[in-house]
Amino acid sequence: MDTAHKAETFRELHRREGAFLIPNPWDVGSARLLEMAGFKALATSSAGHAFSIGKPDNGVGFEAMMRHLADVASATALPVSADLENGYGDTPEAVVRTVRAAAEAGVVGGSIEDATGRPDAPLYPVEVAAERIRAAAEAARSLPFPFTLTARAENYLVGQADLADTIRRLQAYQEAGADVLFAPGLRSLDDIATLVRSVDRPVNVIMGIAGVDLTLADLAAAGVKRVSLGGSLARAAYGALLRATRELQQHGSFGYAADAVPMREINEMFRQYPGQR
Repeated sequence: MDTAHKAETFRELHRREGAFLIPNPWDVGSARLLEMAGFKALATSSAGHAFSIGKPDNGVGFEAMMRHLADVASATALPVSADLENGYGDTPEAVVRTVRAAAEAGVVGGSIEDATGRPDAPLYPVEVAAERIRAAAEAARSLPFPFTLTARAENYLVGQADLADTIRRLQAYQEAGADVLFAPGLRSLDDIATLVRSVDRPVNVIMGIAGVDLTLADLAAAGVKRVSLGGSLARAAYGALLRATRELQQHGSFGYAADAVPMREINEMFRQYPGQR
């Protein structure tokens, strides 16, 4: 499937009734396993990829991240949307560069967040953030395929759990041209439903949050269109690794192997991957 076809397929997922899951692989192997599991689209995880190369979240630079996007996008027949963090720069020009580079890497969508990465001022002023989204949207519209732009309001992830300001920000990003709106960190179904009612674009929420007991059906009933998982799948895999290492170190036993996927099974899954792209 070429990039244009992937892009149209991804757009169509947002037009269908109900909500869809968009899980987050962290490397080529996890992307292919998720494709074989039957999901319809994938989204990269900046945190998951950073962990896979031994770095903390937000520790991967622009060039390295673009190479990662190209690796994942070329490894699967599914549409891939990219976690583009804050656009790898403060200015609208930096965001434009990032959107164009991501498209060249083969992804068909991407998210831009309004977090600065600075503890003293963790969020861009809403006017500045909206201008960055406007520039990203203009860059997306100039591409030869429909690039689905997601705008993220990071209030809850930077310790500013203010639903009213989150909604105000997402409304501004909607007006600036975002195709999808995303407020990671929302935990309450009531808050999520309030957000959905306050905007007129598809809403993405993130699940895989410890202590949040919501289902895809719950979220669909609230009007959510897309549910991503962030770094939670990568953290689940690393959690299994850490539990195994503790068993080895503390007990000298090997019970972890009982939960490991059999070698023959996973080997055969990768062997049968179509075309071994």
